Amino acid sequence: MTAMIAQPQPQRRMNGQRQALVATAHVRLMILMLMIGAGFLLVMGRIAMLGLLGLLGSPANAAALTGGLMQRADIIDRNGAPLARTIAAWTIGIHPREVIGDRHEIARQLAAAMPGQSEDYYYTQLTRDVPFTYLDRHASPATVNRVHVIGEPAIVFAQEAERLYPQSTLAAHVLGYVAPTDEDPHVIGRAGMERAFEAQLSNSVRGAPLALSVDSRVQAAMESELGRAMVDFKAKAATGLVLDVDTGEVIAMVSLPVYNPNKLKGTSPEALRNNVTQSVYELGSTFKPITMAAAINDGVVTSMARRFDATAPIQVGRFTIHDDRGDEQRRWLNIPETLIYSSNIATARVADELGQARLSGMFRALGFDTRPAIELKERARPLWPSFWARTTVMTTAYGHGIAVTPLQLANAYATLVNGGIWRPTTLLKVAPGAAPAGRRVLTEATSARMRQLLRLVVMRGTGRKADVPGYRVGGKTGTAEVAGAGGYSKKANVSTFAGAFPMDHPRYVVVAMLDSPVGNAQSFGLTTAAWTAAPVVNRVIARTGAMLGVLPDDKRDVDVSDLLPLLWSAPGEKKLATVE
Repeated sequence: MTAMIAQPQPQRRMNGQRQALVATAHVRLMILMLMIGAGFLLVMGRIAMLGLLGLLGSPANAAALTGGLMQRADIIDRNGAPLARTIAAWTIGIHPREVIGDRHEIARQLAAAMPGQSEDYYYTQLTRDVPFTYLDRHASPATVNRVHVIGEPAIVFAQEAERLYPQSTLAAHVLGYVAPTDEDPHVIGRAGMERAFEAQLSNSVRGAPLALSVDSRVQAAMESELGRAMVDFKAKAATGLVLDVDTGEVIAMVSLPVYNPNKLKGTSPEALRNNVTQSVYELGSTFKPITMAAAINDGVVTSMARRFDATAPIQVGRFTIHDDRGDEQRRWLNIPETLIYSSNIATARVADELGQARLSGMFRALGFDTRPAIELKERARPLWPSFWARTTVMTTAYGHGIAVTPLQLANAYATLVNGGIWRPTTLLKVAPGAAPAGRRVLTEATSARMRQLLRLVVMRGTGRKADVPGYRVGGKTGTAEVAGAGGYSKKANVSTFAGAFPMDHPRYVVVAMLDSPVGNAQSFGLTTAAWTAAPVVNRVIARTGAMLGVLPDDKRDVDVSDLLPLLWSAPGEKKLATVE
């Protein structure tokens, strides 16, 4: 057994001091490590803060970058084709005060990487006395890679969401656009359906696409044909519509001039304006079938053979109502002839018997006294007469002295031909069987009669150039002088054709309107609707009828056999309207 040897007292004291020093060193080392770690976290946090806020220049701009569009839902047409989408895009910015490298060299490299701007432009950005400025707001990943290679620490990058309209200008006024406001840096809907359904589109929970009633194929055809006519006749503006008569769905809505919602910079106010819903027009003789429907519906006209005196202009006080040159018959006209020859005089006499209460009541029933019934916020109030004198009743009967939007006219024609039911129009796709009930404005019998009369106008009257073989088109022309601050222009008019097809079982209304067309060789110098607007409707129906499910059939038509014997004819020939 080994005996324990006791350590001397001084040795034990030295061991205790050594342990205390080691413990103190350990504590100090831990404190130092914690301080280093805290400093590292502080630096990293500061870098992250600068990357988020410094890139943008301000917390408000940070909100604009990270909010708004990130969860914005898509917009699609009735067949699922994308009309508006949200995609990822890159932003490239720089902190000019923190540039390390040679600014001239960096500017040269930036111009090579982003050739959209000059070297001088980039040098100006690099030398600005600001904490931050943008170099590119919509950069592609390839551009980001090229700029990243430059290696300048002051250049920073961030990914943000961008609203893309893949069809460019197609249906621009329907879709609208997104942009920040002065009060709110977030990107929000500023027009069209983007504005009307802002809450639904920006709700990240409800990410389902917004399905519109628009058919992009029909929209493209209408834009193409209306644009062609606008150029050919050098018109100031143009509008076009295709409307489902049974559901109120807008299949196409066109306003020209148009804009590109992807590139708003430099867009004129005229291009941003949706003339279909924001502009009101005196639409001339397209009102005559509405007046006639009111007279038939209220029993003022009970026989199509009844004649009205159109032998001479009507003098009412200081006003004279006359027929347009070329349509003057200077005889008594029955109901079909009044519409076929588009007689202001005979229509005014019908309205005079109808009276203010019943005529204005019909206009109110069709919504002519209120803004158009549709989801868009951009809607104009019609110009409604402040006082209904006798002359007011007689002139509004043929579309003079009252102004409505083209959309309201299209909806009125849907009511004329669909059995007499008025429904609000919509830009949302309506599920089968889910169309609103609407309200009855005309009897079934009145609507059936109007289908006959409108078909006759195209077969024998001013709407012949709108006819398409096999599609049984019906409708009415309207040519009205442009109203201005100084009165009515004798040199400019608004020419309109409002029609429907197929008239034996109407499915769609088609409206085309040209503002201030200029006659050409094709129209023999004429600017009336028969030569300018009606051919547009013809071409649109020919291009889109089949895709809308209406197949041409030469063996079918509206039965107008009871009206044909009423039409005046000279020996051996039919006298047909030629001007309006």
